[in-house]
Amino acid sequence: MDYEYMRALRQRFFSEPDVMMQREIEEGWRCLSDRVSKEDQKRILRLVDLQAALLEETALASFVSGFQPAHGIAGELKSYSFARDEEAMAEGRRSCCGEAES
Repeated sequence: MDYEYMRALRQRFFSEPDVMMQREIEEGWRCLSDRVSKEDQKRILRLVDLQAALLEETALASFVSGFQPAHGIAGELKSYSFARDEEAMAEGRRSCCGEAES
């Protein structure tokens, strides 16, 4: 399956994370950065970047694994049309009444 298409589709339905949680992370980073050396800050940032990349890949894989069965189910369903249903019922009544008159 084309992952670029899936990324775009996921982005279409994506909702932004909780703002309060983002602020808490930023505040935690500020407190931590005051206490650790620059070298340790770089290590922590690399770990956070790796974790974010892993989370992004996991979220995409989760979206794809849910989308594939949904796409299959949608393909199996016949789209419903009220007008087509009404016409079929009318045809049934006409053929029923027409056969009775013969």
